[in-house]
Amino acid sequence: MDQIVANFFDLEVMARYLPDILSGFVLTIYLAVAIVLFGLALGLALAVVRAFQIRPLNWLIVFFVDLFRALPPLVIMIIFYFALPYVGVELGGFVAAWLALGFVLAAFAEEIYWAGILSVDKGQWEAARSTGLPFFRTLRSVVLPQALRLTIPPLTNRTIAITKGTALASVVAVPEILSQATAAQAFAANTSPLTMGAIAYLILFAPLVTLSRWIETRFAWRR
Repeated sequence: MDQIVANFFDLEVMARYLPDILSGFVLTIYLAVAIVLFGLALGLALAVVRAFQIRPLNWLIVFFVDLFRALPPLVIMIIFYFALPYVGVELGGFVAAWLALGFVLAAFAEEIYWAGILSVDKGQWEAARSTGLPFFRTLRSVVLPQALRLTIPPLTNRTIAITKGTALASVVAVPEILSQATAAQAFAANTSPLTMGAIAYLILFAPLVTLSRWIETRFAWRR
């Protein structure tokens, strides 16, 4: 027991590296928020464009979605950070992580939004169009409000899964929680900073899971 406490809960080591973990915690929040806002907005925009059924654009959207759903986020992040400079595009670690995880979230979100749009009964479209509403107004005012409520459960689950991928940003030199914890662990020759990192992730994502459950309950369809 003493060995466990000395290696994983050394208070002196924890106090020494607490500022570094807090710095990584704040940066992780910034990165997660940026990923969520960008990914969900881009996914919705792609689903709306796809609803117009313009064949060349649909092909491009399907290609984008399939590509970023198929590739592991870590591979995408490494390509953005290490490979793009060879073609003259240099991205910082934060931007590379943001774009990589944001595109992955957008790809999954687009499919979820699209499934929600398709799940709205065709009669809703026909009824709205029969009143003289143009296509985009029907989509915006009649179809999307219904579709978005249907997409909340899978969307919140996917969002949490993708944002936990912020830990991968340590690979591209982003000083987020895991990066700071592993660096502190190496300098201290003690694993207590990793314990602090795990606690930081729990503090960050446990409320997010609770919030997602509340959102799902609040906006669920009532029978």
